[in-house]
Amino acid sequence: VTSFIKNSDQILILKRSEKVRSMKGLWSGVSGMIENNENPLDRAKIEIFEEIGLVEKNIELLKSNPQTKIDSPQYKNHTWNIFPFLFQAETLEIKLNWENSEFVWIDPNEIVNYETVPALKEILFNLL
Repeated sequence: VTSFIKNSDQILILKRSEKVRSMKGLWSGVSGMIENNENPLDRAKIEIFEEIGLVEKNIELLKSNPQTKIDSPQYKNHTWNIFPFLFQAETLEIKLNWENSEFVWIDPNEIVNYETVPALKEILFNLL
């Protein structure tokens, strides 16, 4: 799952820490792996709480898109199956866990100024 958090006209992006297994140092949305056939929306909400400290009552689902396949340049012959979500939050206060080292609120058009995980810009603009 990959989730974007929107506040006013800004979008939250996170810089993946050096402690994660993949895509170290790249900017992304709130993301995580689906476990044990769980519902993608449920996993998105869990990841939002774990990675940025926002509980379900403080976010509102604005949009979800169908699963999309993204080729990964980091791994030969590997495709990620992404479930994209866009949430609204009323707060700018974020509490990062170990998975990300930085965060920034940006205008969506500024995403081109960041080195991101594959296809992040396309996933974002398909949600907006």
